Amino acid sequence: MEILVFGAGSLGTLVGGLLASVHDVTLVGRDPHVSTVQADGVRISGEIEAHTHPAATTDGEGREADIALVTVKAFDTDAAAAALSTGSFEAVCSLQNGLTEETLAAELDVPVLAGTATYGARLVEPGHVACTGVGRVVVGDRSGGTHPWAERLGKALRDADVETAVAADMPRRRWEKLAVNAGINAVTALARVENGALAEDPGRTVARRAARETAQVARAAGVDLPDDHAAGALDEVVDATAANRSSMLQDIDAGRRTEVDAINGEVVRRAERRDVPVPTNRTLTGLLRTWEDGQGVVADS
Repeated sequence: MEILVFGAGSLGTLVGGLLASVHDVTLVGRDPHVSTVQADGVRISGEIEAHTHPAATTDGEGREADIALVTVKAFDTDAAAAALSTGSFEAVCSLQNGLTEETLAAELDVPVLAGTATYGARLVEPGHVACTGVGRVVVGDRSGGTHPWAERLGKALRDADVETAVAADMPRRRWEKLAVNAGINAVTALARVENGALAEDPGRTVARRAARETAQVARAAGVDLPDDHAAGALDEVVDATAANRSSMLQDIDAGRRTEVDAINGEVVRRAERRDVPVPTNRTLTGLLRTWEDGQGVVADS
């Protein structure tokens, strides 16, 4: 299968590098990472050891593939959608944080699938990504039910030995993913701790409150996600990724803009539309935006 991975950061490079063992893969990213991949391929270390040779480019416009996987930061979704709209694909699947699928679907005339990924990934240096935890990728129709392209993508991922499931309940899973990210990413970023620190109080209580609030907003939006289910999903991910440094913590470490606006901030925005109180998510959002303001890394949008 021909696969375009739009966003060769940590997760995109890991998934794209694994897929390249059996598929025709092109990574879209930035230099010097892209130049290194072009010259030497992708080295994967840590929980998975591999060395593959996907194609790589810094130009995401006018590309053709069977399917495009979108792995850019949530705040870059508009730009990714615009670039992908100039290409030719049978389907697109988001593996991003946040609820980004609607943004992609509004710009693209092909099916847009939803996906979640709990693999831990860290870009060590150009051309080298560390797998810090083997998780699972779940894909499916973002509206629920089955979709032939979800089945095809699921098989393509499994053929590359990526732990994968195809799900018919993606509306609930999308909100569950948001709940888990709202709890883990923001709390670990602010506390500067690995995920495993949230297995105990006081971090556990704060993270679970953020997840439960997200579940309340999901139900107000018509998605059946019980509070205990969201909190339990968070606990499971904390346990499975205990040694991981969350993507938001990696952004903080690097002095980069975080995805708080697309995670906790999205919970706050959707809560305001439905008059649902979300004090924990509001506080976490405010603290991280304050850090971004202080660092001067908030984009105009």
